[in-house]
Amino acid sequence: MSHLTVHVPLDQGRAYDILIGRGLIDRAGARVAALGARAAVIVTDETVAGLYGARLREALEAAGLRSGVVAVAPGEASKSYATYAAVCDGLLAHKVERGDLVVAAGGGVVGDLAGFAAATLRRGVRFVQVPTTLLAQVDSSVGGKTGINSPHGKNLIGAFHQPRLVLADTSTLDTLSAREMRAGYAEVAKYGLIDDAGFFDWCEANWRGIFDGGAARDDAVAACCRAKAGVVVRDEREDGERALLNLGHTFGHALERLTAYDSARLVHGEGVAIGLALAFRFSARLGLCAGQDAGRVANHLAMVGLPTTLQAVPGGCGSAEALLEAMSQDKKVKDGALTFILARGIGQSFIAPGIDGAEVRAFLEDELRAG
Repeated sequence: MSHLTVHVPLDQGRAYDILIGRGLIDRAGARVAALGARAAVIVTDETVAGLYGARLREALEAAGLRSGVVAVAPGEASKSYATYAAVCDGLLAHKVERGDLVVAAGGGVVGDLAGFAAATLRRGVRFVQVPTTLLAQVDSSVGGKTGINSPHGKNLIGAFHQPRLVLADTSTLDTLSAREMRAGYAEVAKYGLIDDAGFFDWCEANWRGIFDGGAARDDAVAACCRAKAGVVVRDEREDGERALLNLGHTFGHALERLTAYDSARLVHGEGVAIGLALAFRFSARLGLCAGQDAGRVANHLAMVGLPTTLQAVPGGCGSAEALLEAMSQDKKVKDGALTFILARGIGQSFIAPGIDGAEVRAFLEDELRAG
């Protein structure tokens, strides 16, 4: 079976490939074994373990790798100190050594958690990403950001630790709920909104094909991975340009924190969708971009079935002051000043440091009042 390949040309021997296509889990053994390990232990969640754990383990063992499975509870709550410790202890119980591999199989939660465990276990072991959600395939599995959450905010404890290989089996998206597919799609649209208006045009025309699972799905995943790989190579540790990938996330992460990472109320991609719409409306309010661009963004996300307003958060999201406080723990805060990713138009995002908190509060108050 054919697949698409995106190369991530990092220096110092850390370059790796992202393979995209259907059936890659069953062909994972030879690819992983080629990395030169004796063992490859899978970290996954209980849902993904039931769907793909046996197939992935069988593929690894057929290639001569000793394997095992460490499974955690599904959901954002697993990105915690306690689960991180349990994963590390589980990997050590499977006798993972410095030369072995950790295989992260699942969505963004598993990838972040397993990657962080790999980054710190025995002061660093290699890992492979096998992302099984749209969000993970187009975003979180690429670029080496790993971590867990703190009560103070999302992803505040972590490390940059690049994978050695990414296997994005797009057939795994067939088993996702419509809600999870929509949530992942928010990250797809984000790449067009950052700096590729043509890709956003393509998304408006082809989004149904991504959901249906045809060639458009593989093409979209590859396009997003190419875009992210380019940014990561130029700014691996988020000293500058890479912050653009957080378009919508300052608002979105605050919403996740205020809903206590309760996926019944809000999943990451839904928070990002609301954040994207807010970022464009805030940009329009500041006179940076046309109101029709903000409307176009919100209309497209709503057409896909994503939320675009603060009122759409089940159970509410607190006051403007609570939202502002949650944003104050964002990783892009510098010297106590808020940094936002704003836009001069679709495909024209930029880093905006030192945004006045009072202006943000007034905007949020208006958004909360809007019907």
